[in-house]
Amino acid sequence: MATLTVLKFSTPEGAGQMLTKIEALQKAELIKIQDAAIVTWPVGKKSPKTKQLVSMAGMGALQGAFWGMLFGLIFLVPFFGLAVGAAMGALTGSMADYGIDDNFIKQTREKVTEGTSALFLMSTGAVQDKVAEALKGSEFELIASNLTKEQEEQLKAAFAEE
Repeated sequence: MATLTVLKFSTPEGAGQMLTKIEALQKAELIKIQDAAIVTWPVGKKSPKTKQLVSMAGMGALQGAFWGMLFGLIFLVPFFGLAVGAAMGALTGSMADYGIDDNFIKQTREKVTEGTSALFLMSTGAVQDKVAEALKGSEFELIASNLTKEQEEQLKAAFAEE
């Protein structure tokens, strides 16, 4: 089963730098990237820029429409009128089937703000202890993932150790 993880960085460049590290882990067969997208929000811009990564091996688990819907739910809902907001509410309900619930959307919207970036990663087959070791010392915040709460807490603890 694939895991959707969102990592938030305190700089607009952080998500791209982390993706480079994760791609190296994929080459070492410690994780398999199914799909990914980056959101960057440079200082002084009114809204974030999104980029779906299309050049990676193993891509294809998700289509651009998925990322478009997800980013629309996260970043555009506050700007929509009531009628469009209601339609987006129905879409939010259907996204819950994929582990993307209102809490995920709210947390991401609140934390990915001007001057930050986020890496949205769909992955499988992570060798968790090896991945945690390789990323130890990297500065990021785990916003959301569809790991169990216990798995998420173990992952956070592993990254906190230095």
